[in-house]
Amino acid sequence: MVRDRVTARRAKLRRLQRRRRRTRDVRDAALIAHTSRHVDWLLEHHPDLRADELGHTLARDDPFWYRLVSDPRLINIAEIFTGPDVALFATHYICKEPTVGRAVPWHQDGGYWPLDPMDVVSLWLAVSHSTGANGCLKVVPGLPTTRLMDMVPTRRDEVLPLEIPVEVDERDAVAIELAPGDVSMHHPNIVHGSDTNTSTSWRRGLTIRYIPTTTRILDAELSSAFLLRGDAVPGLNQYLPSPTFDPDRHMAFES
Repeated sequence: MVRDRVTARRAKLRRLQRRRRRTRDVRDAALIAHTSRHVDWLLEHHPDLRADELGHTLARDDPFWYRLVSDPRLINIAEIFTGPDVALFATHYICKEPTVGRAVPWHQDGGYWPLDPMDVVSLWLAVSHSTGANGCLKVVPGLPTTRLMDMVPTRRDEVLPLEIPVEVDERDAVAIELAPGDVSMHHPNIVHGSDTNTSTSWRRGLTIRYIPTTTRILDAELSSAFLLRGDAVPGLNQYLPSPTFDPDRHMAFES
């Protein structure tokens, strides 16, 4: 029975590997507005961080962030690929300021992640409009995605320090344009990146990495692990307790 579920889950992840998917209007406008305010709050309270550096170390102790990643509408999507036992591996706002927001080099997410096996699905939640003009995510469906490549350091000032060792023809890239509240999903082997934001508008998005509880997290320091649905595998991962709201340390919000 367990083996059948694992086989079915991996088949769904393989189908996801072949194409990126989009789901429209997953989040309502009110919650998206709160999410954008959350980005502003984080930037105000962490002036040492850039808008593309709001990552999992903040999420570990942030009740509103936990509210976002544990939203049933998002977990319902993740469960299609992970099965009924769903955990969070890591989450990260990747936001680009108007005119100066940095590019993201061509990469594969799985090259960064300490997971065994690499059973994981990424959801990218659009907090603002994400367009070609403001540096939306782009994918290269034509590149081989059956394996993870050994990435190399990038020599440019970009959001990530590593990139794939393959020259990408920009003409092959497909822009994933989203409206606020839309969600796109992708496999850890998909080659993707994004351009600098040259527009006068923000590009704001939240990445959420969901795993089945059968996936082992090899380095807890690189995660913000929460058990979100179903059952944990005894002795496999250590999950954090849900954060408790403190008005002196957290953004107030309506649940």
